[in-house]
Amino acid sequence: MSQKTPIVTLTGVQKYYGDYHALRGITANIGQGEFFSLLGPSGCGKTTLLRSIAGFEDISSGQLLLDGRDMEGVPPNKRPTNMVFQSYAIFPHMNVAENVGFGLRRSNMSSEEKRRAVGEALEMVGLGKYGARAAHALSGGQRQRVALARALIMKPKVLLLDEPLSALDKKMREVMQVELIRLQREVGITFILVTHDQEEALVMSDRIAVMFEGEIAQLDDPETLYRRPKSRRVAEFIGMMNFLPAQVLPTGPGGGRVALDVAGLGHAELEAAQCPNGATIGAAEIGVRPESLTILYEGQSAEGGREAEGTVREVVYYGDMTYYDVLLDGAPSPVRVSMRNMPGRKVLDFGARARLAWDPRSMVMFC
Repeated sequence: MSQKTPIVTLTGVQKYYGDYHALRGITANIGQGEFFSLLGPSGCGKTTLLRSIAGFEDISSGQLLLDGRDMEGVPPNKRPTNMVFQSYAIFPHMNVAENVGFGLRRSNMSSEEKRRAVGEALEMVGLGKYGARAAHALSGGQRQRVALARALIMKPKVLLLDEPLSALDKKMREVMQVELIRLQREVGITFILVTHDQEEALVMSDRIAVMFEGEIAQLDDPETLYRRPKSRRVAEFIGMMNFLPAQVLPTGPGGGRVALDVAGLGHAELEAAQCPNGATIGAAEIGVRPESLTILYEGQSAEGGREAEGTVREVVYYGDMTYYDVLLDGAPSPVRVSMRNMPGRKVLDFGARARLAWDPRSMVMFC
């Protein structure tokens, strides 16, 4: 994506709780109008960072700028941000319109202007006819929309979302993911989402910061993050990846390419860009996604003769997809292969022999 003017600038942000080091030198720029996600396991510091941007936590050192202004000492209600909490924090004694308009109580707007603003906010989230409904009569998805409308009515420059979909069932979460993408594009403001759900981050984000133990391990667009993880830890956290031992050969071709001998797959040549940690002679590890390995059926052959044989050790059928664990001849452990179930495509049985096609362009080397 093209570089956007930063609305949030983090420089060397540190946060301590006593002896506990929660944020360890976070540096990042988040652009105007960007959908940005903080992704990581529980306890990695992503919510602490979000709350620091909101002003609910003071940073211990470093600098945090919002729209070019240093936020040191600026309270939450004076920052150009608003937050949607995981619990939504809907007031049960108020109806929908009263909840949405709560933040306007002390504004200088007239009653008619407030009523109009509430109506516009409800229309924006698809609840235009729900203003008079009691808060307790709302579904989970509707409560989430009310929380969004209440935050957006204040016209923040940055909307902060703390795992807002975690309480929803799978189908509703998928619906709301699309709704949030649409809403963000429509209003054009910066969204910063905290989530531990890798799929959610990949689906919704322009860029993703993967965090571990208070640090950003990698910050990239979703495709780069998925296809070219910079470390095994990132690769394991973002989706499923197979890892195979390999040997970097001492006499590889020139021009920025690396020659390898990969257990179970044989000889491969990788571009230097596929080796995020650099390549040195000796032991290495190759990562390859399940969808980048293809089962060859009768009459099919692999481009360039890149085939490997093995035995099916597990079959997991999901309707649209089948996942196979295949123990390649010469590999120490099975690799996971995903195949779409097309009409006429046979699902292999446990114990069947299988031929796999592979492409070195799909591989990433970790040294």
